[in-house]
Amino acid sequence: MRAIILAGGKGTRLKPYTVTIPKPLVPIGGEMPILEIIIRQLAVAGFDHITLAVNHLANLIMAFFGDGSLWNVKIDYSLEESPLSTIGPLTLIPDLPDNFLVMNGDILCNLNYLDFYDYHIQADNDVTVSTFKRESKIDFGVLKYNEENLICSFIEKPTYYFDVSMGIYCLNRRVVEQLTKGEPYGFDNLMIDGIKNKNKILVKPFDGYWLDIGRPEDYENANENYDQLKIKLGLT
Repeated sequence: MRAIILAGGKGTRLKPYTVTIPKPLVPIGGEMPILEIIIRQLAVAGFDHITLAVNHLANLIMAFFGDGSLWNVKIDYSLEESPLSTIGPLTLIPDLPDNFLVMNGDILCNLNYLDFYDYHIQADNDVTVSTFKRESKIDFGVLKYNEENLICSFIEKPTYYFDVSMGIYCLNRRVVEQLTKGEPYGFDNLMIDGIKNKNKILVKPFDGYWLDIGRPEDYENANENYDQLKIKLGLT
C-alpha cells in the first residue's frame, strides 16, 4: 500500500514558526513533528511505502526521516525543482501503483486510512475525497433582494454548513497519466476538469477529529490540547 504525502510547501501562513524549519517538521506538543505523527498513523494502517513530495527545505525533511526504517516503512522522496501545487508533484513519480493515497503533510486527524483506501478500491473510483462538515457563522444580518432592490428575505446572524475537502484523497493512476509531467496542477483543477470529463469522483464523509494546522491559531490549539489529542490520534 502506497501513500504520497505532500510536504513541499513553504508554510507561509504559519510564520513565524516556519521561518527556519519546514512546516512538516514543526513539533506538536513539543514531542514530535506533525509529519512523524502522520507517518506513524499510516504505518499502523498498513501503508508500507511512503513517498514524500518535497521542495522547500527538503534537505531537512530528508535528513530527519531518512529511509523510514525507524518507523518500519519504506520512505523515498520526490523533489520538485519548482512549486507544482497539490497534484502536479504526482506527475514526477514514475512508479505509482494503480491506486494510492495522497494527503497534505500538515493534517491531524483520526481518519481510518485503511477503510478509506479500501472504499476507493472497491468503488473503482478515479478520485475519492475525504470530506468534513464545517460551519461558518455570519455575524451580520443577511439580506436578499431582487432586481428592483426589494428585500425578499432577512436572516439574523445565520450559520451556514459546508462539506470541505480534508486534504486527503485516493487516486487511480489513470488520472495522473492524463496530466502534463512537471506542470503546476492543483486539486481545484483536478475537481473542475474531472467534473467536466465525467470522471468517477466520489466523497467519503468523515465526522471524527480533523485539524489543518496551516494557521498559527490552529497550531497553538493543537499544542494546548496535545495530551487529549494523543489519545484521539492513537499515539498512546
